[in-house]
Amino acid sequence: MDAPEAGKERGRKAVPLRIDPAVHQALAKWAADDLRSVNAQIEFLLRRALDDAGRMPAKARPMRGPGRPPTNPEQP
Repeated sequence: MDAPEAGKERGRKAVPLRIDPAVHQALAKWAADDLRSVNAQIEFLLRRALDDAGRMPAKARPMRGPGRPPTNPEQP
C-alpha cells in the first residue's frame, strides 16, 4: 500500500479525546439541538475558535451543513 504524498492528506483525521462526562453530556445535547453529531459539533466549535483567533488555514475545506446528508449525493 502506498503512503500518501507529503502534504496531501486524504479523508479525515481521527483524534482520541478524553473529556469530562458532564461536558460530553452538555455537548451531546447542544449537538442534538443543532442536528449535528458530537463529532461534528466539536469540529464546528474548533473551526469557530480558529476563525475567531485568525488561525483558520486557508486550505481547510468547508464543513458540511447541519442535519443528515441528502439521500442522493447529487442533490444540494
